[in-house]
Amino acid sequence: MNGNRRPDPSDISYRTAAEETWRLFRIMAEFVEGFEALSNLGPAVSVFGSARTLPDSPYYQQAVKLSAALVKSGFGVITGGGPGIMEAANRGASEAGGTSVGLNIWLPLEQQANPFQNVSLEFHYFFVRKVMFVKYAIAFVCFPGGFGTMDEFFESMTLVQTGKIRTMKILLIGREFWEPLAAWMKSCVLERHKAISPNDLDLFHITDDIDDAVSVIARHYEQDKTLAGQPTARDELLMAPPVRTTAEGTLIGRRPIPSAAPTRGYQ
Repeated sequence: MNGNRRPDPSDISYRTAAEETWRLFRIMAEFVEGFEALSNLGPAVSVFGSARTLPDSPYYQQAVKLSAALVKSGFGVITGGGPGIMEAANRGASEAGGTSVGLNIWLPLEQQANPFQNVSLEFHYFFVRKVMFVKYAIAFVCFPGGFGTMDEFFESMTLVQTGKIRTMKILLIGREFWEPLAAWMKSCVLERHKAISPNDLDLFHITDDIDDAVSVIARHYEQDKTLAGQPTARDELLMAPPVRTTAEGTLIGRRPIPSAAPTRGYQ
């Protein structure tokens, strides 16, 4: 900017700069509100799935059952707060007398908050909301869903794969939905293009059995507590010899990441 030129409030660049400055405060406020509301949440599981799933769907009923079982095992439940699978998961947790968190997002054309939340937050920014899903969960459970569900699934795997968060359990409910995707990742992404490592396919667990899913999560949490004080995935990477990274951030030649680590969420 020319030092001799005075800012012109009518100039669009001036207005944009002012708007961006105030946007930072809104982002900060969403982070602060989320951290304060969830800091004492305790162990919880984030559940994802389609907002279009109807109450008479078997997946809706499974989500209700899953959340009730998680509550009975001592876990809270976190969802996106909307209809479909989100409603089912909040419903199961609420009706079982547990903590039922809804991280609602403001959207111009959809997303009505479901009535089964006893901790409810509203976000304007998807990326702030995503931090809350990861930071306060010890596991992710994904039911069949669309772009939003896929986004959460692949981002969670990327965060674990690159050591940005400690290893968490990622459960995929519905073999008929998820196994074709897993087969494509193996045949195309791994074997044909060699874009991932073989052990990257071990980052998730596919099942139709709700009891199996809850058992996997509970065992992981107990192991997580047992390993308290041992190096986290991030510590392991920092202590490892220098490695080469790709443009997308995948660690090539990294040392094996422990199956669990003591801290939750972002470090």
